[in-house]
Amino acid sequence: MFGATKDFLGKPAPPGYIAGLGRGATGFTTRSDIGPASEGPTEADIARLQEQARRKAAEDGDDDDGRFQDPDNETGLFNTAPYEADDEEADQIYDAIDAKLDERRKARREAREKEEQEKLNKERPKIQDQFADLKRGLNAVSTEEWESLPEVGNIAGRNRKKANMREKFAPVPDSLLPRAQEEMATTLDAQPNGLATPAPGTMTNFREIGEANKQVLGMRLDRMADSASGKTTIDPKGYLTGLNSVVVKSAAEIGDLKRARDLLKSVINTNPKHAPGWIAAARLEEHAGKLTDARQIIDKGCAECPKAEDIWLEAARLNNTENAKKILANAVKQIPQSVKIWLHAAQLETTAKAKKTVIRRALDYVPNSVKLWKTAVELEDDPNNARILLARAVELVPLSVELWIALARLETYENAQKVLNQARAKIPTSHEIWITAFCLQEANDKDVEKLVANAIKKLSMMESALSRDQWLEEAEKCEKNGFINTCQAIVRATVGMGIEEADLKSTWMEDAENAIAHQSYGTARAIYAHALRTFPSKKSIWRRAALLEKAHGTKESLEELLERSVKYCPQAEFLWLMGAKERWIGGDVPGARAILDAAFGANPNSEQIWLAAVKLEAENGEHGRAEMLLSKAREKADTVKVWMKSAVLERQLGKIPEALQLLDQGLVKYPNADKLWMIRGQILVDRGDIQKARENYIKALKSCSKSAPLWILASRLEEKAGLLTKARALLDKARLLNPKTPELWLESVRIELRGNNANFARTQMAKALQECPTSGLLWSESVWLETRAQRKGKIVDALKKSENSAHVLITAARLFWSDRQVEKARSWFLRAEKADSDLGDAWAWHYKFEVEHGDEARKKDLVMRCKASEPRHGEYWQAVAKDLKNAGKPLDEILVLAAASLPSNTVA
Repeated sequence: MFGATKDFLGKPAPPGYIAGLGRGATGFTTRSDIGPASEGPTEADIARLQEQARRKAAEDGDDDDGRFQDPDNETGLFNTAPYEADDEEADQIYDAIDAKLDERRKARREAREKEEQEKLNKERPKIQDQFADLKRGLNAVSTEEWESLPEVGNIAGRNRKKANMREKFAPVPDSLLPRAQEEMATTLDAQPNGLATPAPGTMTNFREIGEANKQVLGMRLDRMADSASGKTTIDPKGYLTGLNSVVVKSAAEIGDLKRARDLLKSVINTNPKHAPGWIAAARLEEHAGKLTDARQIIDKGCAECPKAEDIWLEAARLNNTENAKKILANAVKQIPQSVKIWLHAAQLETTAKAKKTVIRRALDYVPNSVKLWKTAVELEDDPNNARILLARAVELVPLSVELWIALARLETYENAQKVLNQARAKIPTSHEIWITAFCLQEANDKDVEKLVANAIKKLSMMESALSRDQWLEEAEKCEKNGFINTCQAIVRATVGMGIEEADLKSTWMEDAENAIAHQSYGTARAIYAHALRTFPSKKSIWRRAALLEKAHGTKESLEELLERSVKYCPQAEFLWLMGAKERWIGGDVPGARAILDAAFGANPNSEQIWLAAVKLEAENGEHGRAEMLLSKAREKADTVKVWMKSAVLERQLGKIPEALQLLDQGLVKYPNADKLWMIRGQILVDRGDIQKARENYIKALKSCSKSAPLWILASRLEEKAGLLTKARALLDKARLLNPKTPELWLESVRIELRGNNANFARTQMAKALQECPTSGLLWSESVWLETRAQRKGKIVDALKKSENSAHVLITAARLFWSDRQVEKARSWFLRAEKADSDLGDAWAWHYKFEVEHGDEARKKDLVMRCKASEPRHGEYWQAVAKDLKNAGKPLDEILVLAAASLPSNTVA
């Protein structure tokens, strides 16, 4: 029943038939879009209405009602009146009034129109508006759900039989077959990776690749057959490289080659004497893998342009060595004056003898070429032969400075002098010849001072004279070549050229710093020496010179400089102390005492010299002499630091009552000295007298309310006594009196951590970072408050906000250390050292790291750097260094003890 063919199928539609009209599929507008349906007027109604309109028009006639006239169209009484300027002005006034009224009603009009539009949309909504929410919901439909939707089927004519369409073919002309064969041509162009990457957007033709692979396989099989029969030998390495370098040229590449070939062919035909055109054409064929065609093209180019050296050199490059030699032989016949061709011909030779022959033959044609002479000299192994060649060379090329200098270096001292004199006669403006003469004199232990002054005087009279900066650069070159005396002589003769007297000191200091930056320490030393001769009483220059000698000089040179410095600047305490310290470090304690005695004579009231003498005696076990010196110092140099050192010494010796007595006397004179109050409080705490210690801190905070360490010590005392609330209150009060103090905020955070209140500690840290957003101390501590997963992000923020603080750098290094990234951790520890070399904690953490991951060499180097920097600050460092048990210990032991006192680098 259902398989039978319907009788109406295949027949024309009846008249007036509209497909889909029965099921409403006549368009995209539905009934909901046009509103409720209503029956339209019939033809009889339309005819009746039209008849009524005609009768009414006939009754009314042509009399227009004035109500329906255009007010802007003046007709009737005034239609013939002229339109004058007053009328135009009136019209403009009325137009302005209408525009103003329209502007005033605009808001109400737009609101009314919007309301009407919304009302209309509610009454007659569109289909797309009704389903807008459902369309938005399609965003949540997954790909699988979308693909599982059934396709809309077309069941009309489902059983209609498909007509069997016969395939149609068009014959292909034979002219396309050679073209297709050319497009599928293969080459063995070497690619950087052995493969060619198709251009993006192109479609791969697998048929062409398959055909090309067949051709390549056939070529390889032929080669293997030849090799098996003994005709050829295959290099395995080259063979494998060739397998990877097979390139199938695409149609686009072949088209580009054809266009470039046609363009270059036009260039060659238009101007056959243009050598670059021939070279470009040959290189194009070389790029296309047609080396034979490239050689043929370049041979034609050589015939057309026999006087162009570049085309001969290109021909030699495209051929093997034997053919290249023949080509260059023809080239020198055409261009015997070409130095490039002669040098290239010499390079093609394999033996030194053959190269010498070619170069000497070239010198017959080009005797004034400096390059050829230099090459000939370099090929000579015997200095005597080289000297003979150079003697001949300077005769033929008398203006070559290089040849004159090379000849002078091969001659004896007397002959070298004669050679340089001849050179100066030939080239009087050359400063290189003069500098060579200076170095020659110094190498033979001759004085160069007068020679340098004379040379600079003569050269300054010429237009080609060097500037002051250029002479200093030449001095640095002489120093690097080992001619120190020449360097110093040049500096002394030229360092003051063209400088005003008011700018001498600043300019010379800048020159010395530049020389030190270039590692030309001899030049910097010469500049300082000249500056000290000009300004012998300038303490800053002596200081810079002393630091240079300490860093890059010898012990003897430093001591000699310091002895001279205190003669000219006896009031310079730094120079006295530096000299005494160098003697002390060298083990010469009596010499250090002698220097300090002399310093007392020049500076009887100097606090630094008194304290240096006390330190010298105390650390050498002379405690009685140290106490005596402090007693005298309290009389002659009555300062807070002297009283503090006196109390500290008595405390170290175990004389607690004497120490307290000195502190009481000192506090009477200096009630605002917070360090005296702190030492007194620590002594009382050590004795176990908590109440007196509390009273001590109460008095201290009244006198020194701005001292953060005092507040911290008072808070810790209350915390130790179990009064945690009182300790918090003290810190809160301290922060009110000392806002934006990172140390106080850090103590507030840590007191919460010690009380197992981590959440409140994080809250305090957030407030602290708001008040001190650039504090590296706080940022470093905040990193460890985060979870392990969040610490990396926190350390990035810390580095940005704290401007690479040493504390943050240490924390970053510790994070890398915990992740076992040893090299990165070491590099960050080094950055922390450079950021703040005075921070002892950085050195201690680095040393602890090297103990775990480094070797003895690294640890020794670290200790040497630490001793040179002499750090004094740091939370853990000061706790160890100021411990009474460690009094008098050297710095390297303090470093080891500080590293041992550090907590473990845990990452919980």
